[in-house]
Amino acid sequence: MEIEILKEEKDFLELKIVGETHTLCNIIRNELWEVEDTSFASYNLKHPLISSPILAVKVKKGKPRKVLLDAVQSLKTKTKQFKSLLTKLS
Repeated sequence: MEIEILKEEKDFLELKIVGETHTLCNIIRNELWEVEDTSFASYNLKHPLISSPILAVKVKKGKPRKVLLDAVQSLKTKTKQFKSLLTKLS
């Protein structure tokens, strides 16, 4: 995976995520919508086989990089909790 910053402003961040698909971008987008400071979160994947997704986030306050990193950290925590629950089932 490679991340390329396409546009970065005070309240907006647009990234190209090379080597990923709907799966990662959709879960990040959903998690961004859980963050109160997010005013816009979306991604676009023009073609699933030959293009890379573009993830965009706009924030009401704070820095978009920080909001994105917080969302990713939250996903890491939720993933660990899910893994723990699964191991209890075995």
